Amino acid sequence: MNIIEKLKKAELKGRGGAGFPTYLKWESVLKEKSDLKYIICNAAEGELDLKKDKYILENYLDEVLNGIKIALETIDNSLAYIYLNKEYYSLIKDKVRDPKIILIQEEGGYIGGEETVAINVIEGKNPEPRKRPPFVSQKGLFQKPTLVNNVETFYYVSKIEKGEYNQERFYMLVGESIKGGVYELKEKMTIKEILKETNNYPKGPFYVQAGGGVCGEIFLEEEFDQEIIGEGFIRVITYNEDPFKIMERWAEFLNSQNCDKCTPCREGIYRILEMVKNRNLKGIEEIFLALEKTSFCALGRGAPTSFRSLINKVILK
Repeated sequence: MNIIEKLKKAELKGRGGAGFPTYLKWESVLKEKSDLKYIICNAAEGELDLKKDKYILENYLDEVLNGIKIALETIDNSLAYIYLNKEYYSLIKDKVRDPKIILIQEEGGYIGGEETVAINVIEGKNPEPRKRPPFVSQKGLFQKPTLVNNVETFYYVSKIEKGEYNQERFYMLVGESIKGGVYELKEKMTIKEILKETNNYPKGPFYVQAGGGVCGEIFLEEEFDQEIIGEGFIRVITYNEDPFKIMERWAEFLNSQNCDKCTPCREGIYRILEMVKNRNLKGIEEIFLALEKTSFCALGRGAPTSFRSLINKVILK
């Protein structure tokens, strides 16, 4: 059984948040005809408070590199890049010796997690997203077919090739009232199961932000029986924490990480920041709708999720 069949049988989905079947990405790059193809391991991880990829690189770098090497062996005439934020670049720059794997320091910040931003930066262009189609599997880095997976995905490619994959994934938990940390647990666990399995279930009343980092949805205790989708990230929040201060921190982060390519995202997030600072939410839903309908990339389209769910489930409850 070749690696594509193994990835398909394992039902591995990309761990960057989108959850796209990994074998389809690999298959689509393989089908393209080209004298040269590229592989990118995206280790930008500029998400607020998220350090899951750092944990994997610190503890399982050999597995990640092996996953990249499997891709190099599977895709003929290929060359690989690891696109790293500056902290992670310093962490592994002296540990990668393979001449077919090139390390690149990212300049894209949070938006560097978007695959076309990573491609633009490697090419020496501005850190902003590209229009699709064409998809990167057809015309990606230097207009060549390109496979992009994140650190955790390549880690599990290695485990699958070795026959050591047990339908697990990494979860990161943060919060003032818990010990937090990064844990490797079974996929398809509920919020409640993850918190209890890791001894991170607070005694007092609380809610969580889950499924994504700064753009993750808010879930109340009566909703904890649903599975985590997207990024394996849970932020535990107590009712003693000021929800407006929480939103202000989100908005300041998103505003600072905006690439300024499109007006809806640039102006919309700035207006959200002003409104939560002033604690005046009148008209904020109109800004949310504008962001969702007209933003160029997923940063702007996904930004309202966390704000809207916190407002509706906690502030207006």
